[in-house]
Amino acid sequence: MSAYLNTRVSLYSSRLWQGDQFQALLRAAEGDIPPLLAAGGLTQLADILPGKDQSSLEQSIIARLLDETVVLLRPLSGDARAFLLYWTERFEVSNLKTLLRGKMTGERPAVLLNRLTPMGGFARLDAQELAHAEDVTELLRRLEAGHYARIVRTARLAFEDSRDPFLLDAVLDREYYEGLARRARALEQTLPALARLMAPLIDRINLVWLLRYRFNYLLPPAQVYYLLVAAHYALPVSRLKALAAQDSLEAALATLPPPLHALLAGVRGIPEVFSRMEQEAARTAARVLRSNAPALVRAYAYLILRERNLRAVRAVMRGRNLGLDANLIGDTLGGMTEALH
Repeated sequence: MSAYLNTRVSLYSSRLWQGDQFQALLRAAEGDIPPLLAAGGLTQLADILPGKDQSSLEQSIIARLLDETVVLLRPLSGDARAFLLYWTERFEVSNLKTLLRGKMTGERPAVLLNRLTPMGGFARLDAQELAHAEDVTELLRRLEAGHYARIVRTARLAFEDSRDPFLLDAVLDREYYEGLARRARALEQTLPALARLMAPLIDRINLVWLLRYRFNYLLPPAQVYYLLVAAHYALPVSRLKALAAQDSLEAALATLPPPLHALLAGVRGIPEVFSRMEQEAARTAARVLRSNAPALVRAYAYLILRERNLRAVRAVMRGRNLGLDANLIGDTLGGMTEALH
């Protein structure tokens, strides 16, 4: 299993785009975009040019990620296989949230179905049936009887108390990532290297959510803490409680543990907190991918980098579509490609 998976991951790693490929895409004439994408192994995206439906581009990116995940899953079994499968469920949780929002706004089923990301063999939702649910209450009832029952039940209870769409979304996200953290923790006992990838992810999610909820949305500390992911990395439960109790963004950042405090020194706002932490996570994933870490951990590192890589391609395409200056798009990409060098 390890030999096959390590070989496959090493082969896939050559698909990660480098800075010069992004620069070529950024400055190419429109007619040169399809051959550049094809040469970079992105033939599936080659017919989606600036000016076309950007949702199609997003769906194509996810389809590519799912296709590669199918191959990486082949030799896996047990908890390792379940972990990577659960990682793909992020995309279907997004579909789940799209269905719920559509019911809240009264969208027609046909329009709603068209907005969903096709999941192929990874699908767990009966989208046709769910899109035709009478209302949000009926939709939640059907969801609670299916694959995502554990995620949906807590979110339904929160929504019934508040009728707040934001709270529904936030609890669904929290429940998904708590499920991911539980699965990772079970594997970390025998694969401690997995924590090198999970810690930057969960700590970033918790810190960015905490700062947004507390200082952008002005939620009280108790509610902020309720919406965070229970974890055991640099920001465990006790630290999250203390951060949520702070009265300003500056005070919260000042009380971070040393590694995060150093990483975020001098940040000018929450978007920069996200950007720096995401770039650090990508650098860590790149180091893991180049290391002799266990095959599953290297496969997960590849999937993290591949998704970021493909979203950088999307950022170039979207920037071109909006008519943005090439230098501005390049500055925005910045750290999205630096980890690959």
